Amino acid sequence: MEPPSAPRGCGSSISSMYYNLCDLTTVWGVVVEAFAATGVVTSFILLVVLMASLPFVTHKKRKGMVALQASILVFTLGLFGLTFAFIVGRYSTSCAARRFLFGVLFSGCLACLAMHGLWLALLERRGRGPRSWMLCLGALGLWMVEVIINTEWLIITVVRSPPGSIIVSDLSCGVANQDFVMALIYVMVLLLAVVLMALPSLTHKHKQWRRDGAFILATGLFTLVIWVAWIVMYLHGNKVAGNPSWDDPTLAIALVSNAWVFLFSYAIPEICLLTQADPDQEQPLDGEDVYPAMSLVYDNAHKEPEHVYMENKAFSMDEPPAVPTKPVSPYAAYNGQLRSCVYQPTEIALIAKGLTKMDQDLMIPRARAPSLVPGSGGSLPRSVETSPS
Repeated sequence: MEPPSAPRGCGSSISSMYYNLCDLTTVWGVVVEAFAATGVVTSFILLVVLMASLPFVTHKKRKGMVALQASILVFTLGLFGLTFAFIVGRYSTSCAARRFLFGVLFSGCLACLAMHGLWLALLERRGRGPRSWMLCLGALGLWMVEVIINTEWLIITVVRSPPGSIIVSDLSCGVANQDFVMALIYVMVLLLAVVLMALPSLTHKHKQWRRDGAFILATGLFTLVIWVAWIVMYLHGNKVAGNPSWDDPTLAIALVSNAWVFLFSYAIPEICLLTQADPDQEQPLDGEDVYPAMSLVYDNAHKEPEHVYMENKAFSMDEPPAVPTKPVSPYAAYNGQLRSCVYQPTEIALIAKGLTKMDQDLMIPRARAPSLVPGSGGSLPRSVETSPS
């Protein structure tokens, strides 16, 4: 028999296994391939943007969610890449990738969403959520359960059958549709957990966390609708319509559409809110910058006159001459001006002229009231009284 001729859009050197990637007569493969390739590029760009914006994140709580969001982008990129395994023909490698990676990649995305919803629920109840490393460990634990389930299922189904051909192998591709769906029960449980975890956060007192809960809930609901649609078509719809060959297109379309839901409903909105300032920290910072400064000025305005008055009490007379040569009246310094207008030397001025505190006490004359007894020398300074006549 002659080999089948290459369809329109495919070269003659291309294997028949890859005809769905270039066949223009069956448009579904080319369309899904285009959406999947665009999704791979978009997921990679978003991952780079997420990592590049990490140094500019000032919101500590949102910064703790970056690890979960980066993990979702990685798993979403894997979903777009897995789509090509459903577009190409069936052989041992593609069938093994389908069976193992379908549930593993979906469980990774849903585990991260579930932990984010749990963090929001605990934040509303206790006022603070778990640390980021605890959330990552929780998501890793939930994801590892599906990895173990798929690994055991793949090993058991392959070992119990005799080895077959390498190109067309019944070991990996001979799986009934019901068995494929039953192996994804744990993923369905995670999907239900995502929807339930997002509900309590819708009543959060802060608007920003209500939005996060709405993003998670929308992602969970859209994913739930897509899963119900493809499971119904995969198990019953294609057989009733008489097109059992549409099993692979059904799974491929489900992968691409659900991966884009992860991007548009969760990843892109969360990245846009990542550099948003924390409204809870703006008000205390503004209060600390404004009110203490105003109170400091107010206090200084009241304390400064008292401080000046104390200085006026200590130094209220002019500096006397170094050696008094004649009696000086204690009221000679009074010139009729107000007290605040008289020159009042400070300690710095005295030190600048070489006087110490002891010299100041000895040389500054003390004001004494004149004696009422006639002929007494009480009105003269002591230095004058003791001097020889």
